[in-house]
Amino acid sequence: MAEAVLERQEAREMEHTERTRNRRVFTPRVDIYETDDSVVMMVDMPGVSEEGVDIILEKNILTISGYTDDSRPENMSLAYREYRVGDYERTFALSEEVDRQGIEASMKNGVLKLVLPKAEEMKARRIEVKATG
Repeated sequence: MAEAVLERQEAREMEHTERTRNRRVFTPRVDIYETDDSVVMMVDMPGVSEEGVDIILEKNILTISGYTDDSRPENMSLAYREYRVGDYERTFALSEEVDRQGIEASMKNGVLKLVLPKAEEMKARRIEVKATG
């Protein structure tokens, strides 16, 4: 079976936007899981620390930005690099099913975990059937 190799994909420039940093911007890979109570997003941003993450929710648009630190150890110069360094950005449109006030975010080892709780009225619930007659 052949193994698929995924290349980093550069983010497309959005119309009428200008970047404030002169660096490549990549689209981070995201896994999205759904539970009964929430939607969980795992955003892969290697090289990004928790201080380097910006998450903006404006109206129904969720924008995730991650900024990498390209510093090198003192007295060393780069001899070989296997991937290009750059920042990350990805945007999602949220539905009305998400409780915007309850969104939580955490970062560990270059993976951002976002928990988007479902609004109460959107959660699945069991409806009791009553006998009539």
